[in-house]
Amino acid sequence: MRALRLAPFALLLALPAAAQDLATTDAIKAAITGNTVQGAMTSSGAYTEFYAADGVIKGKDYTGTWTVEADKMCFAYGTDPATCFGLKLAGDQVIWVGASGDEGTGTILPGNPNNW
Repeated sequence: MRALRLAPFALLLALPAAAQDLATTDAIKAAITGNTVQGAMTSSGAYTEFYAADGVIKGKDYTGTWTVEADKMCFAYGTDPATCFGLKLAGDQVIWVGASGDEGTGTILPGNPNNW
């Protein structure tokens, strides 16, 4: 009987990341500013980017800019228009949420380990 009473709590622990709430502007800035995120997007594949406090994105062979607006992180590269994503944050894990749902994942690495 004891196992049956604990079963609902085990199910709560097993909920997928999709059950997380979207992060607020302040939480996004606190987690991302001055750190690197490494992961993969469903549309473009693997990435590793450093997000400097001044709004500059530094990748291996490119740069861009980032801002946080209305609880979304926005990215601009070259002359392309900015693209914005909501974020689900859980410790050092990020899920990028776009118009079609979860569109990528990443791990937050402290600082700029690649020295970009």
